[in-house]
Amino acid sequence: MNSFVENVLCCNKRDDSSDSGDELCDKDAKDLSYIGEAVHKVLGKSYNRLHHSQWNVTSGQIIGAVDDSPRDVWESSADPPQGNDDWLPEKMGALISRTQAFCDVMSLGPPDGLFLEAFKESLQLLYDRSKTTGDEIVVRFMFGNIAGVPVNCDRVIKALTKDIPEDSNLRIWVGAWRRGFSWNHAKLIAVDGVFLHTGGHNLWDRHYLRNNPVHDLSIELRGRVTRDGHRFANEQWSFVQAKQSTLIGSVVDKIPDGMPLAKRTRVTVSEWPKGATTFPPQFVKQLIEKSSHQSLIVDKSKDVKLISIGRQGSMTFVSRPSDAAIIAMIESSKTVIRMVLQDIGPVTIPGTKRALPGLTWPTAVLSALGGAIYDRGVDVEIVLSNPGCIPGSLKGTEACYGNGWSCVDVASEIVKTIRKNHHKVNDARLRALVKDNLRICFVRHNKSDSYEDGMSIGLHAKHFIIDDICCYIGSQNLYTCDLAEWGLVVDDKETVQNIKKTYFDRIWKNSYIQLDCDVDAVMDGLGVDRNGEFKLFNVTNHNDMIHGGGDEFYDIDESQVKVLKETYESAMNSREVSPEARDDECERKTPSPSRVCKSTDEIGGEAAASRENEPQDQDESDDDGNRNQLSLDCCGLRESLEIASG
Repeated sequence: MNSFVENVLCCNKRDDSSDSGDELCDKDAKDLSYIGEAVHKVLGKSYNRLHHSQWNVTSGQIIGAVDDSPRDVWESSADPPQGNDDWLPEKMGALISRTQAFCDVMSLGPPDGLFLEAFKESLQLLYDRSKTTGDEIVVRFMFGNIAGVPVNCDRVIKALTKDIPEDSNLRIWVGAWRRGFSWNHAKLIAVDGVFLHTGGHNLWDRHYLRNNPVHDLSIELRGRVTRDGHRFANEQWSFVQAKQSTLIGSVVDKIPDGMPLAKRTRVTVSEWPKGATTFPPQFVKQLIEKSSHQSLIVDKSKDVKLISIGRQGSMTFVSRPSDAAIIAMIESSKTVIRMVLQDIGPVTIPGTKRALPGLTWPTAVLSALGGAIYDRGVDVEIVLSNPGCIPGSLKGTEACYGNGWSCVDVASEIVKTIRKNHHKVNDARLRALVKDNLRICFVRHNKSDSYEDGMSIGLHAKHFIIDDICCYIGSQNLYTCDLAEWGLVVDDKETVQNIKKTYFDRIWKNSYIQLDCDVDAVMDGLGVDRNGEFKLFNVTNHNDMIHGGGDEFYDIDESQVKVLKETYESAMNSREVSPEARDDECERKTPSPSRVCKSTDEIGGEAAASRENEPQDQDESDDDGNRNQLSLDCCGLRESLEIASG
């Protein structure tokens, strides 16, 4: 092990000189597995200035089993009963209610339904605590300002604080941001630097708690890893403050959240109660030192090794630490890779088997998987969302999980990289590799891919296990995107094998059917071009009102809708898909395995590693061109345009 680094620079600026040229060795990087060491090495070498702000080697205690929802469905063909997963918002609310000093909540969009009610109850408890003790309690909520439908922070904070008096030292801030087509997509609750909940779960009632719920995965921890979550939130709050503190930002601050705004960067923030400062304090450990919770993390004997990994999207120009960490994990595999993912391929044009123009498959991820199979004989097992899952009786334009690719499509794209990187490989060898090493299936309950009413079963998890000794749980999808993401690498064999036993083994036993990934079909698909035909400016995979989230908390930004409308029409014209075909694609409920479908709200995954450095700030420009290639949900866009046009 290299010598320890006593003092590490923490980067709170949007400076992209993330590599100082000196390899950093985290002082806690002892006893890592070869997978953890591979992650530590690439982060320490290429992203040393982002240590503590976007990655860190740390530790914590995992509390109970992983939080997978819906619960208790794998060995059953029956739909989960009403109230089956009400425990999820209750658990999140209980976590917030523990706050004695400082709480961060981050998600794609604001809470609604039972999530909102649980959060309101927890804030009432914090009011009571602050009123009794006289201590200040800080709560920061950070969301994503999705292009075309920005968060109305004023409405959110009014809903959260309804009926709470203003005569205590409870202070609440709600913020949201967008830069180009990047915004927050991380999901975490961090309390007093001690309690942490993170993973893939959004805060939407109809996606998780009603009929036909989508599957998702998160994890609860206790320990110093929580401070990494607070520090990750710090960077986004610093960005919001910096942008709103400029001359233009001060003018924009006077504009209502819902006002159309043709501006590359959009940040919004609201504070409570009246008289509170415009921006919240930054998290520093001194703010939580008096919290009695600190005694809970003194004993680290039950802690496991963790590496927090994140990315801030286009808040930075080049650096995407978590992308490099994920590739390092895959490339260090020796025996088996097990994945549970929403999707790998980009969003498709409705009615076709082609990606939206300009969107491509995540080459680095696919090449790493292909290399693992060909070079080292690694087995790869992947569970994907069925296309066309629409939870909670929402419309297909409001929520739809699965980007539209079959398991054969995904397998063919992986095998393509083997052929590209190993020109002399013959079809017989490729066929043998697909048969012996590559297994991909759609998620199922007891071998059934649909709920009782025929709706396909959806999956929103972002989870993978390497060699059964190291795993990732977080918010980052593996298909091409450029959002702000955060997650954890769990580097402890016993813990990972327990996660495998209680989660992956059950989902695989219930889901795997060999026919999903027919060898002949995979080989026949090697000549198919599934990428978009030409490059467009940033477009994003978003759904009307954020996947059916509470629409009272969003506004329609006409200027962004106009841009997205032109992009959508261009995409549809390029494919010559009839309006009837589009409508049929939106409304059809039960897909076949080969059905082409829309994507979900999420966009996470591989960044363009070769992206060139750009000027320090182009935020005031209207030019969204030549940036990161993202995803666009056509059907969600169509509905947004219909709403916007009245």
